[in-house]
Amino acid sequence: MSRHGENWTRDELILAFSLYSEIPFGKIHMGNPQVVELARLLGRTPGSVSMKLSNFARLDPALQARGIVGLQRGAKGENEVWDEFRQQPEILAFESQKLLAERLGKPLEDVAQIRTDDLPGEGVEREALVRVRVNQSFFRRRILSAYEFRCCVTGLDVGELLVASHIVPWSQDSANRLNTRNGLCLNPMHDRAFDRNLMWVDPDFRIRYSSRLLDRKKEKQPLDWLLSFEGKSLRFPRHFTPDPNLLARHARLLLA
Repeated sequence: MSRHGENWTRDELILAFSLYSEIPFGKIHMGNPQVVELARLLGRTPGSVSMKLSNFARLDPALQARGIVGLQRGAKGENEVWDEFRQQPEILAFESQKLLAERLGKPLEDVAQIRTDDLPGEGVEREALVRVRVNQSFFRRRILSAYEFRCCVTGLDVGELLVASHIVPWSQDSANRLNTRNGLCLNPMHDRAFDRNLMWVDPDFRIRYSSRLLDRKKEKQPLDWLLSFEGKSLRFPRHFTPDPNLLARHARLLLA
């Protein structure tokens, strides 16, 4: 039965925020299958869920920077969940996936679509690794959604061949591990080049390669496709533009 008009609980708000984080702003309408599915899980109407996502949009600095606003009125709970994610993103992201698994009646590992065959047996170490992988999966979904499942260098739109690449690595900046502005959607080849400091993005958001690669091109190495994007502009996502300060940090490693 629909619970239209009832106040939203904290758990429900966390699930709504999680969904908001994973779908583009232009697709938060009541006809979106993901919105319909969450409405079913919560016992609410798709219209109610869509409205709640629009309420979260009013708090989104990435949209505010583009002059886009969601619904002007919201509830205190939305602000609290937004602030909680801003302050403790890894804790809230993991909690959101755990809540979703409970609602679906499925194992957390299945819902988060993480690999488990190489994990140790039950215990503290396994739990810690599961938490990390759940959050990494959450980050991947946020990045691919933000870039509308297209590589920001080549435009490749085959989901199975896309990677959510951290600009500043996961291990080097805990505060930005789940920051969508610390991510790029790349194909595996460019992800590898970016990760190994063979590719960078300049202040004008253009693709650049290290001299190590460019020199090999002169030697007629088979790198034509990879290097054909030298000087091309990065394809911006509609939702989260990569943080220029984080891109500059990455570039300094290559140019040092």
